[in-house]
Amino acid sequence: MDFGKFKYQQKKRLSKGHTHHGKNKEIRLRPKIGEHDFMTKVNRARKFLEDRDKVICSVIFRGRENAHVDEGFKLVKRLTEELADVSKIEQNASMMGRRIVLILAPK
Repeated sequence: MDFGKFKYQQKKRLSKGHTHHGKNKEIRLRPKIGEHDFMTKVNRARKFLEDRDKVICSVIFRGRENAHVDEGFKLVKRLTEELADVSKIEQNASMMGRRIVLILAPK
């Protein structure tokens, strides 16, 4: 066997490796979410972050809920505090139309 071919195949085999291509996962919340439902969403987001995926957190407002945007920002703040040990904020919470969007990346 040609030594150059052997070296090329070795290099090719090593370069494949086990790389993880991060994906974007989304968690959708509503402003009047219950405690247990909120913790379920937090645990789901934690699993995504531990799998090295980015998490997009959206708080969606409908109808009269638009009058209480401050509740949505409180919810986002609480979410970031719950996930502070496994995530860092990539994009701060901001209003985009009828939703608040926050992007979290794994630490």
